[in-house]
Amino acid sequence: MKATYKIEKQGGLIEGAEPQDIVRRFERAHTTIFPTEDKGAEYIVGLIIKAIRKKQQAGQLFVLGLTTGKSPVGIYRKLLEKYRAGAVSFANVAVFSLDEFFPINPCEQQSRNFRIHEELINHIDIRPENVHFPDGTIPQDQVSQFCHDYEAKIEQCGGIDLMLLGTGTEGQLGFNEPGSFSNSRTRLVALGNSSRKEQSSMFFGIENTPKKAITMGLETIFNARRIILIAWGEQKAAIIRSIVEGDITPAIPASNLQRHPKLEVVIDEGAAEELTRIKTPWLVGSCHWEPKFIRKAVLWLCRKIQKPILKLTYQDYVDNNLGQLLEAAGSYDQINIKVFNDLQHTITGWPGGKPNADDSTRPETATPYPKRILIFSPHPDDDVISMGGTFLRLVDQGHDVHVAYETSGNIAVHDDVVLQTLDTARECGFIKEYNHLCQLIADKQTGQPEPLELRQMKGAIRRGEARAACRHFGLNPDTNVHFLNLPFYETGGIKKKQLSETDIAIIVKLLRELKPHRIFAAGDLSDPHGTHRVCIEAVLEAINVIKDEEWFQDCRMWLYRGAWQEWDLDMVDMAVPLSPGEVIQKRHAIYRHLSQKDIMPFPGEDKREFWQRAEERTENTAHIYDKLGMAEYQAIEVFVRLF
Repeated sequence: MKATYKIEKQGGLIEGAEPQDIVRRFERAHTTIFPTEDKGAEYIVGLIIKAIRKKQQAGQLFVLGLTTGKSPVGIYRKLLEKYRAGAVSFANVAVFSLDEFFPINPCEQQSRNFRIHEELINHIDIRPENVHFPDGTIPQDQVSQFCHDYEAKIEQCGGIDLMLLGTGTEGQLGFNEPGSFSNSRTRLVALGNSSRKEQSSMFFGIENTPKKAITMGLETIFNARRIILIAWGEQKAAIIRSIVEGDITPAIPASNLQRHPKLEVVIDEGAAEELTRIKTPWLVGSCHWEPKFIRKAVLWLCRKIQKPILKLTYQDYVDNNLGQLLEAAGSYDQINIKVFNDLQHTITGWPGGKPNADDSTRPETATPYPKRILIFSPHPDDDVISMGGTFLRLVDQGHDVHVAYETSGNIAVHDDVVLQTLDTARECGFIKEYNHLCQLIADKQTGQPEPLELRQMKGAIRRGEARAACRHFGLNPDTNVHFLNLPFYETGGIKKKQLSETDIAIIVKLLRELKPHRIFAAGDLSDPHGTHRVCIEAVLEAINVIKDEEWFQDCRMWLYRGAWQEWDLDMVDMAVPLSPGEVIQKRHAIYRHLSQKDIMPFPGEDKREFWQRAEERTENTAHIYDKLGMAEYQAIEVFVRLF
């Protein structure tokens, strides 16, 4: 199914009001932005097919450089769709893969070789002799010669016509780490700690992650006649700004791409969020000044000059390129008051609506009361981590709250946790299978999916933790907690299956059974493994099935964000303040997820536990509201209304 989830934003640049050279004047690389990853992938596939056909007509070989990771997966799926529809042949195509771990067997699921074969090569009519990959199995003393021969093969094929690239969060190209020389060629490299952490979840721990890799060098990449750099999602926004608008520096290898005469950066709106024409478009052109867009500009101004909303002056607006806002929306003091009231009205202590109250300026309606509320949680802890305080409020205020855990979360449970759990049960005299599970763990094959029996045990551990957290909030886990175990997730590895009609049907069934008045769901796309993206797509696909049913007509949907990122305040529709006591209760609910405590199985430099991330994030949000001139709270959880 297509990845089409996006939140429509108000206002922005008036298309065509200024020439593109003016609008893009901060950008040092040609950049094309698409509404969604799906649209961007469609565009790239069109370019590739056109280039293949042109070479076919000339009777020549088309040489394509391929990358791996999450970024190109949608492109490979679309290429495969086009091939199966007869729109393209790969008989005249040669491919060269960008990199490979070392050492690694190509049969291991984490192998770059394995991934590209599984996603594309095994299913098309490309000639075997035209498929070239770095070899992760050769003896180390032969790697230098192999790399020399790899370069020679590229030259023999006439050079790379089109190089498809992704980038790491530090601007890596392939495994060219920060500091790589611009004249480097294909070689064996030592992986930096950051790169190993980023890959470690695929290998079930950094201790199993290779320390080396074979990669094309920067000069090898730059010698391609055309380069397309792709990036999808908010987690890539910061590095894309550095690559596109920043200086060329060895600290960001991908910044060197600015020198390439035929580079195109293709990104979705999430990855474009930090570019000047998206983040602060009033700096580059004329804008549509819609209410939330006005809020965006005013809050930006407050942050820039460190003033609360009601203290902004006419001169503040004029000195900071917001004169056009004054022309479009009126006097500065009226703008200040409107934005202040707009933001003030997002704050509510009644996230399910306050009964018997005037709700004309409240984010939620007073009726019906009590409401039946369904919280969708991608993993068995996202609910309490991301909206635990609001969850608690909804229960305490008498609403009929249900939680649906979309996936088992079993891959995030370490083997030691399983053994500890079983050991406790054994000591209590309830189990005889401890030795059997020990042997099952000992027999695991590196790089292979975990045995089903072990995954089932890990899923059971996480279900027990989720039930305990809900019980802590006063919810009956037998009647109000639903474990959906969506099939797309159950592969035993990091790589998941595509979303299917079976997944959608499970959610549709639950929606029809509960008929909720309100739905809360994780709307962030920054989860490193992409599970949150798939889960929100699943919920929206299910809603599309039932959207015309009578009970759904008055339903609203609120989006929260996970542990990785918070909503920008210009987007927020509801802000729920938490007392110090509620923050503690939320923390204790997160503590119930013992398998996720202390051990952080996720990539990145942030070593904090989830409760620490959650508290800092919500306290920071409260601090921002305070700095803008609102009341001071201990913490605030924020939500965006999708419909």
